[in-house]
Amino acid sequence: MTRHLILPRPDDWHLHLRDGAMLAAVCSESARDFARAIIMPNLVPPVVTGAEAAAYRERILAARPEGRDFTPLMTLYLTEETDPADVVRAHADGIVTAVKLYPAGATTNSASGVTDFDRVRGVLEAMAGAGIPLCVHGEVTDPEVDIFDREAVFIERVLDPLRRATPGLRVVLEHVTTREGVDYVRAHDTGLAATLTVHHLVINRNHILAGGIRPHYYCLPVAKREAHRLALRAAAVSGDARFFLGTDSAPHPDAAKEAACGCAGCFTAPNALAILAHVFEEEDALDRLEGFACRHGPAFYGLPVNEGTITLERRDTPARWPARIATGDGPVTVFDPGFEVFWQVREAG
Repeated sequence: MTRHLILPRPDDWHLHLRDGAMLAAVCSESARDFARAIIMPNLVPPVVTGAEAAAYRERILAARPEGRDFTPLMTLYLTEETDPADVVRAHADGIVTAVKLYPAGATTNSASGVTDFDRVRGVLEAMAGAGIPLCVHGEVTDPEVDIFDREAVFIERVLDPLRRATPGLRVVLEHVTTREGVDYVRAHDTGLAATLTVHHLVINRNHILAGGIRPHYYCLPVAKREAHRLALRAAAVSGDARFFLGTDSAPHPDAAKEAACGCAGCFTAPNALAILAHVFEEEDALDRLEGFACRHGPAFYGLPVNEGTITLERRDTPARWPARIATGDGPVTVFDPGFEVFWQVREAG
């Protein structure tokens, strides 16, 4: 049995750090294990210009624990008023790595997102010309579409037409949750990739709803049927370089989760890698963990693999992490996978 894995320090290709007191509390949880992270721009107000992205990056760096080598890779929040020239300039200046597309109303703080996709075609064409990736929250918001079908419908109605209309645009379909999403990515050889979260590899919709509502498992896109979870796991462990880790770790104060209208998001930063090792071990695929967590993402984004390493160690006693962490905005519950995990990160360097 494998008991030690030495890997290049991994990257998180989809991360929420929030701002203010929450940023100050959660930044260290990601910086401990990850070398880089794509930072989501859905603050209030959202990060929509290069200048705002630069300012947010400075706040993240100020919150980074002393001595930790953690690089935030910034994104811009795409709106119908986004200036293509500002996007291209911010990317050329090294301020932003990608642009994030939220359909308006799809998830947390997405009210400023896109309603009319024709109004962003100029931005998308400029991005295609400059090689700037588009990170996509892939769900329609049509109230007539069942919430469990919204990813599949988005691919058919929005994503595929958008990609056909914008040749050369590089797209990351983020936090894929369906077999249809996996199949769509696999059907295209170039210019398309997908991130997979840790929690979607672990839970299905029964975990949220069966036996009582469990708000700390509620996320968007929402977890789907077991057949979809198994399709995600198969993609993660396949070795296919079009799939890589994006935790979508999303902290909310418990008061906002445990409410009549609770927030969507799972806070996985403290235990993501330990749970991921457990999943890959279950699938007899520990030899492919390095590709998924450390190599496929940098290859898509055109970045080098990190030089530092981490050691994952399998111990005889279960790993322990805090049930919640304290923040200036209130306690935040850490994702509980619902089973014992014997892997843990021993060191990062």
